[in-house]
Amino acid sequence: MGSRMSSLARLTAAAAAAGVVAAAIALPAVGGTGAMFVSASEDLGIKPEELKEPPLAERTTVVDAKGNEIAWFYEEYRENVKLDQMAEIMKTAIISIEDYRFYEHGAIDIEGTIRALAKNLSSGGIAQGGSSITQQYVKQVLLNSATTEKEKNAALEASYARKLRELRYAMAVEDKYTKDEILEKYLNIAYFGAGAYGVEAAAKRFFGVSASELDLAQAATLAGAVQDPNATDPNLGKAQRTKLLNRRNVVLDRMAELEKITPEQAAEAKAKKLGYKGVPIPGGCSASKYPYFCVYVRNEVLRNPIFGKTAKAREQLLDRGGLTIQTTLDPKMQRAAERAIKKHVHASDNPVASEALVEPGTGAIKAMAASREYGTNKRKKEMSYNVVADAAHGGGTGFQAGSTFKTFTLVTALAEGMKINDGFSVGSGYRAPYYSTFKNCKGENIGDPSHTVTNDEGGGGFKSLATGTWGSVNTFFMKLEEKVGLCDTVKTAKSLGIKRSDGLPLQEYSTFTLGTNEMDPVTVANAYASIGARGKYCAPMAITKITDRDGKVKTYEPKCKQALDPEVADAAANILSGVFTKGTMRGVGGIGRPAAGKTGTTDAQATAWFAGFTPDLAGAVSIGDPRGAQNHKLNNVTIGGRYYPSVFGASIPGPIWKDTMIAALKGTPATDFTPVNQSRFGGCGSGCAPVRQERPEPGGDGGDAGDGPLEDVDIADFG
Repeated sequence: MGSRMSSLARLTAAAAAAGVVAAAIALPAVGGTGAMFVSASEDLGIKPEELKEPPLAERTTVVDAKGNEIAWFYEEYRENVKLDQMAEIMKTAIISIEDYRFYEHGAIDIEGTIRALAKNLSSGGIAQGGSSITQQYVKQVLLNSATTEKEKNAALEASYARKLRELRYAMAVEDKYTKDEILEKYLNIAYFGAGAYGVEAAAKRFFGVSASELDLAQAATLAGAVQDPNATDPNLGKAQRTKLLNRRNVVLDRMAELEKITPEQAAEAKAKKLGYKGVPIPGGCSASKYPYFCVYVRNEVLRNPIFGKTAKAREQLLDRGGLTIQTTLDPKMQRAAERAIKKHVHASDNPVASEALVEPGTGAIKAMAASREYGTNKRKKEMSYNVVADAAHGGGTGFQAGSTFKTFTLVTALAEGMKINDGFSVGSGYRAPYYSTFKNCKGENIGDPSHTVTNDEGGGGFKSLATGTWGSVNTFFMKLEEKVGLCDTVKTAKSLGIKRSDGLPLQEYSTFTLGTNEMDPVTVANAYASIGARGKYCAPMAITKITDRDGKVKTYEPKCKQALDPEVADAAANILSGVFTKGTMRGVGGIGRPAAGKTGTTDAQATAWFAGFTPDLAGAVSIGDPRGAQNHKLNNVTIGGRYYPSVFGASIPGPIWKDTMIAALKGTPATDFTPVNQSRFGGCGSGCAPVRQERPEPGGDGGDAGDGPLEDVDIADFG
């Protein structure tokens, strides 16, 4: 802000040299309504000029689905309050030191300016303000309105032209508002130091109280700070605090001199310590209870054109708009996810677990949690990016999703007419017969006859859609993808919102069904939520309502489409529900209500997943090492205090999902899946099993290992 006295001294010298200020000072002393000054200013040709007053930058508040505050966003930490919400002693203190004749003069106080000049010259410092509060308000408006360095410099320059321009604006402000209104505006716009704009924010930042609760010493401190807030910023160190303490005492002396307080009151207040508490500035995602969700919301506003046509407009709306953003976050479900993760994975572990919960039928993100704290402290292994979401929402590159992608091949097969018990015999290895066996969506041949995809423990035989899924058999799903078509499988995945976490196009290789693309929990959870909603895909949604500073409300509805035939989704849910009783999750078990899901483990246990859903809630859990999943695989690792020779989808992600869902849905009536259309999907058609039927339980020949030696281990092919 700089020293106003030095500016006034330069101004006086320059004006005196030009013979201009001499004429102004020769004006009659001003009192009452300031009419004499107005008359004289008109004689000099000084006319009021309308001041453009854009809304002050105000904090944006983010709340959860229940209305609880979870984060603040702002360019300037400010909370606007009415004049009657400010302590009387605060008003008295600021007027005493800055403009003691504020209620008596017009736009400029010639008498007060001359007296302040004389007082400051005799004291060798800045004891009293030289500009009126109205003039100071004008200067702050111009500074806050500046969008370029040139405009900022013009608002601060020490020149006669600037002072004259401010005077014209001040005259218009005095005509437009009452004195109380001007004082209120000034105390809300003024910068007090320590990152606090406006008296309410300053009272909380400096002393941990609201502006209405300020006592004499505190009010004098804040009144003293506005003159040169950078030099007296108590957050910068001991020297600045000493300057602020001295400045406070100057204010107290001035108040006593004006008989606003007694000498005894001044002495008592001066005897107190500064009392600066340095209450942390609230807001920002690093200070939020739910930082990953906070990062998601912020990036959603900054990137989504529905919140503004340009990136700059969206940023200004978010950081200056004084909005209240209501979100989809459910605190109960969030706690459920956080506790489940903490139970199985420690923040100090090298691998990180993350989870997202999404509501089927709306796409509402109900929770986002991770095993590590959000932040930049590497020693504490904090995460500096949103590990739960994609790069567009502050995330990273994600982790390969493994066999959770087999679900998209299953859905494609059902959509193309296969029945639940249709299948074929497979061996312990699969090799594409020809380069043309697999074609990407550009029609290019991408089969690889030179590479063999295997099951972890060999085996083969006849597998149906049901048993192949329950056992997560790699060779079965490679053969199934060959049958239904790679491009059709990719299209199914895309229809359910699947896209790479890093924003790059999906890699359309023959091993697509084995989950070689990097994903994030929000995207995977939402895709599975679509199956739970009987094929109704809804875009992930974090914001439901925005209220602007004037109380205008805009609501946001889910953006949905029917991506799958509902009966196809029903059949897929029916098969996936068997994963808990007959498949890779049988060692973990279900959640006591209808549920379906799929484990996922990538090549040599680089990453592990579980994605599942009920008709009421879906979730996806991933675990991997952010240092590099391929170089730091989940073998011979200790996670959550427990040693694991190898980590699979049912080892850690599955139990996290189970614990989360039980707690998150507690008290919510169970909803059944819609029964399968047996005439369409029951039994088998052209792909029936041989006379000797397959075992009802998969064992030792598939993809994802669950719990015990008979579980299936997923070996993904990275081409």
